[in-house]
Amino acid sequence: MKTSRALALACLPLALALSACGSTEPAKDEQEDSVATGGPVSVEDARGKTVELDHPATKVVSLEWMQTETLVSLGVMPVAHADGDEYNAWVANAQVDDSVQDVGKRSEPSFTEIMKTGPELVITDSSGPEAIVKQLEKRDVPVIVLDTADGSGQLDLMKENVRTIAEAVGRTEAADKIIGDLEASLEAGKKAIAESDAAGATFAMADGWAEGGNVTIRLFGKGSLMSDLAEGLGLENAWTGEVDKDWGLGTTDPEGLTSLGDGVRFFYNSPVEADDVFGNQLEKNPIWNELEFVTSGHLYPLEKGVWTFGGPVSAQEFVDQIVANLTK
Repeated sequence: MKTSRALALACLPLALALSACGSTEPAKDEQEDSVATGGPVSVEDARGKTVELDHPATKVVSLEWMQTETLVSLGVMPVAHADGDEYNAWVANAQVDDSVQDVGKRSEPSFTEIMKTGPELVITDSSGPEAIVKQLEKRDVPVIVLDTADGSGQLDLMKENVRTIAEAVGRTEAADKIIGDLEASLEAGKKAIAESDAAGATFAMADGWAEGGNVTIRLFGKGSLMSDLAEGLGLENAWTGEVDKDWGLGTTDPEGLTSLGDGVRFFYNSPVEADDVFGNQLEKNPIWNELEFVTSGHLYPLEKGVWTFGGPVSAQEFVDQIVANLTK
């Protein structure tokens, strides 16, 4: 069985995993009906490189989960993606079907397996193995490289990536709708929270894992996607500790949570296949049990399958759950 630590790392975006070691899924027939046709496509990627396609791509290989989620939400099922054995457990509302091939790990995808799919386009992350990009481009396979971490504007970057992917697969109208729906949900949710008992509240968002008797708590601080979304709902992030510049993440222990203060609404996510450290290990911790958000009942577990480094579907699900919990 995998350890909690291993599961926590498995769910991370590639760049973060290396450094650390709603919208719903369209029906399949709807996806098949949405196969893009059209003339030439020209897309500029994160390298500043212009990627030219003869027509919108339909046979797409994704090497990062955010990109897989985005493709599915746009109605384009990828022919293959990386870390396929983990993906469906973490992104509940943008599932891939059995037709999607697995091409290996995000940190080490297989060039051979990618080529077997006859890809019209490969989408990868700027932290991914450069050797794969070079191999693919030597075979004249178009590759779009995207940045997926920017602590100065994580939500804006996600929207930009959705639009870039949509342009490449001929689904720009779908992208406009998905992004528009998310923005509308943020606006409506902000109004609903302002009119609720949670008006003016601060929030904290965390996940965590246990190793032996030690629990590590990871806070989504300013600069994280989860913080951008919660702040868009009018909430203020109570975590002011140190965070990394790319992902907006910081780590602490139960004692460190005392700095959050009173009046906090505390949201948390647990690895899908691992123990819930917040509901299990921490319930025996005296410091945890004295925290104001625990004693006041302002503790909110997210439903399984909300991937906190995801695309528009994950973002929509997170927003929906925050609003539902704070306004019920």
